Amino acid sequence: MKKHKVLIANRGEIAIRILKACMDLGHDFVCVYTREDAQSEHCTEALKQGGEDCLYRISSYQDPNEIFAVADQSQATAVHPGYGFFAEDFRFARRVVQRTRKLEFIGPSWKIIQDLGDKINTKRLARQLGVPTIPGSDRPIFDDLEAEEIARSLFNFQQEQGIEQPVILVKASAGGGGMGIEEVNDPDRFRNVLRKVKNYARRQFRDEGVLIEQRLFDFNHLEVQILADSHGNVVHFGTRNCTVQSTGRQKRIEVAPGFDPGAISYAFDAGRVLDDIINYSVRMAQNVGYNSIGTWEWIVSPTGEPFLMEVNTRIQVENGVSAITSRIEDMEVDLIREQIRIGLGEKMDFDQSSIRFEGVGIEYRILAEDPDNAFTPWVGRIEQFSWPEHPWLRMHTHIPRDRAYDIPTEFDPNLALGIVWGKDLKEAKKRGISFLNQLTLEGRNNVGEPLKSNINYLKEKTDRLLIF
Repeated sequence: MKKHKVLIANRGEIAIRILKACMDLGHDFVCVYTREDAQSEHCTEALKQGGEDCLYRISSYQDPNEIFAVADQSQATAVHPGYGFFAEDFRFARRVVQRTRKLEFIGPSWKIIQDLGDKINTKRLARQLGVPTIPGSDRPIFDDLEAEEIARSLFNFQQEQGIEQPVILVKASAGGGGMGIEEVNDPDRFRNVLRKVKNYARRQFRDEGVLIEQRLFDFNHLEVQILADSHGNVVHFGTRNCTVQSTGRQKRIEVAPGFDPGAISYAFDAGRVLDDIINYSVRMAQNVGYNSIGTWEWIVSPTGEPFLMEVNTRIQVENGVSAITSRIEDMEVDLIREQIRIGLGEKMDFDQSSIRFEGVGIEYRILAEDPDNAFTPWVGRIEQFSWPEHPWLRMHTHIPRDRAYDIPTEFDPNLALGIVWGKDLKEAKKRGISFLNQLTLEGRNNVGEPLKSNINYLKEKTDRLLIF
């Protein structure tokens, strides 16, 4: 394999994990940081492992020109976007591979990012392959009569599922970020809401097309971890359940596998649901020629009906909880390592039969926030952060353990990922509580008030993990 120098266009714990994977594979690396991130351990680790030539200061992680300037100055040959920032920006990925001094983009091809990043296009493609999606339109609707027919069918569908109070969503198809969305819980109100959304869409986006979908309330959020190379090989690393989320739908606990039918009674065949969403995800990845790591995100209704929600064309924060339950030749998998290998052109050297799943993993996202106050971020200085080492624990963090750390207000207050493993759900939960109890996390803000974190919230949620 050709030796590369990988520019890590990200920060924090994911930058550290990419850095270590590069070293493990024999590649050089370059890290970037901003003024606000100077205290981050990803800077310390870069200097420790590679020296001053491996760390460049930039003004923003979201300025592509700065990223490319560092790539050229450092003579990097590849870019790893991590998650967030440019990870799912097809324009950035296209520029990486089409610029005069071409680089390798460690992720899917820009065309796949573009195609699967369009939720309407993803939904249309899924339906062509017989993959179930959230009931509703898979293209913008302009005709009122057609809109009413779709709405009527969605109300009827929910009643057939036993939903006492059906609700549908009317969305401006050109909108985004929650703009131009209205709920309808009464068929007689549909026309008025449709007119309201179309008028809004015409004013704001100059496009009065709408999408009409079923509104799902009580559901579980499951994911399938996919890995594919550029030679047509596709494998999966099982499922995970990401249902424990903040009020803003931000994940807080992830569990692999996604259900536990051996220990918990479900109102549906949970094993069949897991098999189905895996098979659907693999089929779709094969069909589109997927060529990196990626996540197929699903929602499962209380009656066991799975619906594809979206595809994330990047490494995800929760990749480690899938890795800790996956084995190849009795070795724990490093999905970031595999992503880099494939992204730099290597062929997958294993197939699905080589992958074995063992035990249960739980990933805790530890944040400086106040769960009792709408998960409001806490701002201040961390004075102590430590935990006992265990063979069943993986801890990923950019927070220093040997000095105080001021939390930058420019980023989300993510502090660490604690991933525990157990031979079954009972043992994993027991170890999870033990880890959270043994964790030391102390600090104060600028008026002397003690640090607020979500540790108690994580403890409270652990007892009912995977119960649906």
